[in-house]
Amino acid sequence: MTTPDDLSCQEVVELVTDYLEGALEPDVGADVEAHLATCPGCTTYVEQMRDTVATLGRVPPETLSAQAQAELLAAFRGFHNG
Repeated sequence: MTTPDDLSCQEVVELVTDYLEGALEPDVGADVEAHLATCPGCTTYVEQMRDTVATLGRVPPETLSAQAQAELLAAFRGFHNG
């Protein structure tokens, strides 16, 4: 198990989806929570991701144009690939 000091901000960013979905192992989730308790930047990031998921979760995919869908997919792929 890692300690909160071992979890970097980059690692929190990489874990955020699983964290928000409750899919992390309990010890990893606890490490994320401990990091968030001491890192305002990551706390803000997680809150923004929560808000984004809540907002986009209400957008029916069929209401997006083909161009909008392609641009979103490209943006997500670009973010994931760094």
